[in-house]
Amino acid sequence: NYPLKTKILAKLMAPNYDDLVKIANMKMPYGKYKGVALVDLPEPYVVWFHNEGFPDGELGKLLAQLYEIKVNGLEFLFKPLRDSNFIS
Repeated sequence: NYPLKTKILAKLMAPNYDDLVKIANMKMPYGKYKGVALVDLPEPYVVWFHNEGFPDGELGKLLAQLYEIKVNGLEFLFKPLRDSNFIS
């Protein structure tokens, strides 16, 4: 079952699986990319946050995790996480 494999990989690569589901579905709350799912943010934008500093709070934590995911080319793991039928 591919979604189960993805869920296991997600648990191995990040401390919190729920954060990965949030990254896949949460929308950027402000700025040029307001309304865009975090996982869909362009890599240069996420790298800019990495260089300039992530915002405080949950958004910053999620963007920091997203940075690591994007620079390592692991966005494909999010495909099943974006399916509302899959999210538990």
